[in-house]
Amino acid sequence: MINYLYQEQNWKTQLSDLITDPEELLDILNLSKDQLLSGSLLASKAFKLRVPRHFVEKIKKEDPLDPLLLQILPHHLELEEHDGYVVDPLGEEEANQLPGVLHKYKSRFLLTITGACAVHCRYCFRRHFPYQENLPKSQDWLNIKTYIESHPEINEIILSGGDPLTISNEKLSLWIERLETIQQIKILRIHSRTPIVLPSRIDNELTKILKKSRMRIILVLHSNHPNELDDFTIEKFKSLLHPNIMLFNQAVMLKGVNDSAQTLVKLSYRLFEAHITPYYLHVLDKVKGAHHFDLDSEYVDDIYTEVLANLPGYLVPKLVREIAGEPNKTPLYGKS
Repeated sequence: MINYLYQEQNWKTQLSDLITDPEELLDILNLSKDQLLSGSLLASKAFKLRVPRHFVEKIKKEDPLDPLLLQILPHHLELEEHDGYVVDPLGEEEANQLPGVLHKYKSRFLLTITGACAVHCRYCFRRHFPYQENLPKSQDWLNIKTYIESHPEINEIILSGGDPLTISNEKLSLWIERLETIQQIKILRIHSRTPIVLPSRIDNELTKILKKSRMRIILVLHSNHPNELDDFTIEKFKSLLHPNIMLFNQAVMLKGVNDSAQTLVKLSYRLFEAHITPYYLHVLDKVKGAHHFDLDSEYVDDIYTEVLANLPGYLVPKLVREIAGEPNKTPLYGKS
């Protein structure tokens, strides 16, 4: 049963009360510690469990294969070594031009303003990223501004992390105000999973900040399964409806989570209810620790073919892979 009083709590309060102990998570979900705890504890030492209580309320109790649980529960398989699965699958070390600046694509770059996330997804391609040495400090802003102005082709900034919506509204507003002083920046994109796992993050102050910006705002959410989008979450996204704000979703195809056309079709329709456009469907980035989520390329093609047959074109996400060093996402349908 969903705790509606908890839903309405201040998002900062919820963010400070995350579940970080695998034993507590297993207790809440009535799952066997004998089968799961030892592996979870070991994997959590390498990449800590971190999940909001609201998200855990959406997980079916006594089901160790629940698709939402599989995304957040540390697993002993993360500790296995597999050829081709590396700590930097997207070559971001090479793209790291300045603290906070990842310039991989010509007209835009990622600005990583925090290393924190509201949830630790077990397939995260940045689970090994050296955040502490890359986060921009206040004194770095002038260098970032100079970098942008020396690249007149840049017209879009992507706030990333970590998750940029884990920072306060005050800090977020400061970053937006800084970027607004650079006239060549027309678009601000924010990549975030936080509103999916912590929908109360979409508060009145955040909504006002985004709606008043002179830049076009593109909020790219990250939802992988229709069960993540309860009615409360959908209503929060509806509060962002505004001519200046566009909502998109990117998902990752994951073994055991959403590796069926039926699930992906339901996800697209559920996103549509929330006025969110399905944008990208990524195949797994081959990051060390996530091999057990990967899928055979022919199987991916079969699923996507069925998705195409069951959705109108405007609800079909683009099937892509990100390849280190390439100037854009690589479309995969028919050649994944």
